[in-house]
Amino acid sequence: MHPAERLELIRYCVRCGARLERREAYGAVRPVCPGCRHVHFLDPKVAVAVVVEQDGRILLIQRRGDPEAGKWSIPAGFMDAGEDPRAAAEREALEETGLIVRATTLWEVFGRTDPEEGADLLLAFRAEVVGGALVPGDDAADARFFGPQELPEAIAFGSAKAILADWLRVPGRDSTG
Repeated sequence: MHPAERLELIRYCVRCGARLERREAYGAVRPVCPGCRHVHFLDPKVAVAVVVEQDGRILLIQRRGDPEAGKWSIPAGFMDAGEDPRAAAEREALEETGLIVRATTLWEVFGRTDPEEGADLLLAFRAEVVGGALVPGDDAADARFFGPQELPEAIAFGSAKAILADWLRVPGRDSTG
């Protein structure tokens, strides 16, 4: 859903319950409370992902449900408010793959790349396996490591496609075999 459409769903003030009005505030038309004067800002939805490589292969999960059910993606999910981004990435890896990982460096920050993605921002971290056992869980129907020549064709989300394209650009690794 486009942010403007999401803003239209907000009708009552979260502070006092009064019906909101649409008016100019801070350079844009926003929901404003006529009673307590609270301006409602639509905060971006933030997700995290882990790029886990082991023995020259990359970890992917097959999505169990919509959006993009049946397609493969990088393990990822939404951050909770107040959660440390690296801890959120590690939590998502464990929930979806059964692997305990340590998020190391930031791989990339993505803005929304296609309408199917639920996040406005995706923070992708490089991560290393430190324990656990590879077992799909949460919203993953399957979880596997793939070599460059083994990548599935059906990849969900523009951000996962971009991560895989970057991963394949590493010297000595190509998808042509």
